[in-house]
Amino acid sequence: MNPTAQAVLDLIETGSVTDLVTFLHGLDDDSRRAVARSLPAHLSERRRGGFEAERRIWELAPLYRLAGAACFGGAEQVASWLNRRELTGVEPKADAVHVMSVLRDRPLEWRRDLAVRLVRRLRPARSGSTWRRAESLRAWDLAAALVIDTGVEPPENDAFVSGWVLRMVERQWMNQGTPMLAGDPLLGHMLPRLFEAAGVADGLDWGRWSEGHLTIIGELVELARTGRVPRQVLLDGCVSRFLTGGGAAEAATFVTMWRALRPEAAEIPVTDFVRVLPSASSPVVQLALEELRRSEALDTDLFAEAVQALTCRPEKKYVAAAVKWIADAPPAWGAAAVAALAPVFDLDPPSLRERAVRVAVKLAPHTAEPGRQAIREAATRLPADLRERLAVAFGPVDEPEPDPVAAPPLTATALPALPPPIASVAELAAELDKPLWPEDPARMERILAALVELTHRNRDAVVQGLQPWWQTNWRHPFEAAAYAYGISGFDEDDIPSLLLRCALAVVSPADSRKLTALLNGKSQRSEPAPYRFVQQRFREVISLFERVGTLPVLLATPTAPTGHVDAATLVTRMERLDGAEPLTYDFVQALLRLPRELDPDPAVRAEKLPSEAGRRLAACLRAGGLPDPDVTWGLESFDRPASYHQSLREAHARLAPPEGIPGPLAELWTLAPKPGYPTFYRNMTWWPPVMPSHREALAAHLLECLPWSHQVEAVAALAHNDGPAGIATASTIVIEMGAQLPAQRALAAEAILTLAAHGELPAADLGRAVGHMVRGEQVKLFRITAVLDEVTAAGAHAHVWTALAEAVPLLLPAPGEKARPGLGDLLKVAVRAAALTGARGELPGLAELAARKGSSLLLHEARRLHKTLSAGAAYSG
Repeated sequence: MNPTAQAVLDLIETGSVTDLVTFLHGLDDDSRRAVARSLPAHLSERRRGGFEAERRIWELAPLYRLAGAACFGGAEQVASWLNRRELTGVEPKADAVHVMSVLRDRPLEWRRDLAVRLVRRLRPARSGSTWRRAESLRAWDLAAALVIDTGVEPPENDAFVSGWVLRMVERQWMNQGTPMLAGDPLLGHMLPRLFEAAGVADGLDWGRWSEGHLTIIGELVELARTGRVPRQVLLDGCVSRFLTGGGAAEAATFVTMWRALRPEAAEIPVTDFVRVLPSASSPVVQLALEELRRSEALDTDLFAEAVQALTCRPEKKYVAAAVKWIADAPPAWGAAAVAALAPVFDLDPPSLRERAVRVAVKLAPHTAEPGRQAIREAATRLPADLRERLAVAFGPVDEPEPDPVAAPPLTATALPALPPPIASVAELAAELDKPLWPEDPARMERILAALVELTHRNRDAVVQGLQPWWQTNWRHPFEAAAYAYGISGFDEDDIPSLLLRCALAVVSPADSRKLTALLNGKSQRSEPAPYRFVQQRFREVISLFERVGTLPVLLATPTAPTGHVDAATLVTRMERLDGAEPLTYDFVQALLRLPRELDPDPAVRAEKLPSEAGRRLAACLRAGGLPDPDVTWGLESFDRPASYHQSLREAHARLAPPEGIPGPLAELWTLAPKPGYPTFYRNMTWWPPVMPSHREALAAHLLECLPWSHQVEAVAALAHNDGPAGIATASTIVIEMGAQLPAQRALAAEAILTLAAHGELPAADLGRAVGHMVRGEQVKLFRITAVLDEVTAAGAHAHVWTALAEAVPLLLPAPGEKARPGLGDLLKVAVRAAALTGARGELPGLAELAARKGSSLLLHEARRLHKTLSAGAAYSG
């Protein structure tokens, strides 16, 4: 290596900036070129030294930067070097001073070129706190120093503007609010760009919460007052930003600036403020509305355009403001804008529609024919009483064409078919090589069945075929402690881990026995009964293989995607056992998976089975399957921990096994709710196929976990199961209807539609559950309402009406009681469902509510529902 280059590298290694700068200043051009040739190769070689080498480079980055800035010839080379990722971890202000010291002898145009290149390379950091974003702009200080030193016009780059704002905030804060802007050399460059750059808004108003602290906005307003900054530049900049659009948070900053400037009425740009009304964010719309109302330059046409824009906004407060503005305007202005009231006729709440009708009627004598025609056309969509009032003032209004009272037919999405059984060792090995997460019960049942059957046929072939899997996925030499004590991330309670242990027990029974011996009794988790049942079924297979035993077939491997096992197939599997007793949990699981409807032929065949299990199977088939456990439901109060959302009362179900049911089944069918935290469980996807013919019993177990776990996929699967469906099933659906995430609520809606399409939805129980669980504050009414509205539109209107006929009386306010928020929207769904169903009759408390005086949405919808049920009025949508 060149001696001069080596000397520079040695000085870098000492860590002395002063010595290095002095040495660099003494280099001639040839020496600089020699250093420039050596630096990149040296740095690349050093980076190959691993973590410690990279850490050392990070420590010495300021010196590497100085050497490159002083020795590279072209501005682009220097810019690239200074932007190398491994050299950016420097204190930016000190680095700028040091680098500027080695650049001072470069020609002015060269330094200007470098300044422009460094500004262009800046990248904005638009996330995180103000200080975090300031930290990310390490390269800003050097770029700014070069711009100031050379006087060059910096190129357009939002990151440069954002960096200036953040550094200004920092300076203000460090100097305890002392004004900084007036003497800043970059102010002239930055001022117009503040209103164009993204990511500057929060910095302009940073510190507003601190009493006595001066913000950038505050300084700009004060400089405008003294004439140091042109006031019109600030006003025009704010308006330009309003017209550009953007989010509410950024817009609010410039609204703050506008208000701080306190424009005179004559300074308000009326046309621009009218133009922003249709699409601007809420803070800008509110400002524009206030400014337009005090402007002296607003004319009739712009007024009409403004209120038209406001009545088409999605926010009801602006629609209401437009109606009030029209009502307060001189009659000539109001009449010119009366067409703006037409969109309001389609909106809720009813009180807003009624006010719009009153204003229109008041303005009718002053309204020209185009406006009158717009009102008549819109009036056809109003209720009869409001149509009549408008017809008197504006002339005859056409009768509305009745909407067809119809809904789509109910359909249920079918579950995907099961794949064929695994037929070879090679296919088994390929399946085990794939990730087992997320858990898919059908896939794992398929692998488990193949392990059992293929091992029984030829254990040596399975052991040989799984050798690559064994060598790749398990430690060698085998360390049982690494798995038993979690060192490897192995979780012995997870079903995927248990499945892997089944394969381990085939390939290496001795190692499996060592692991089992360490694992037994180690787990401290208290698993819910359905999951313990699944675990025991896998563990008995592990035990079978560890004993070097085999079975021809597993009994409980599903034959249907719901988890059911065909009765004839089960008898055939029992025959393959040739009189041997099956595994305990596998046999009980097979009985649980029998369909509810059974043909007599399998029972006749089962009578010939010689084993004790065969006799039990025959008796079960003759009885039509296993009996159902006793399920009771109630509302209970628990003293939950403060960190858990406290419901007033919660829905719970209890399970008790039928008399004489022994062993694993009795444990599975015993359940009582407990105080403390609700049961949390990671994965309930296994539970529906455990009891596919005992839906209400499964729902009881789910009900204990869902408020905390919200694994709505289990509820969607429950809908495809069989067996009684009552209020426990309904309650699980209601919990997921009230889930926070839209995707979860969508699956709850799917469960309702599936059950309804099969004629199995407990609609009345669903309504009772809704009423009680909303009253107990276990679920939010507005979420429930949205799901009921969705399934009504999808064809479940009759079921929704049955549910709401139970829920509504439970939720109506008693005399003197405050109505529950969102109840008006629920009644709106009830009107729709009742009309589509053709429902008639009375609901307790509805007539009294409908008779109350007022114009709220609740009272309006109560009157509509009462009228629909009593008079059979056509549903108007």
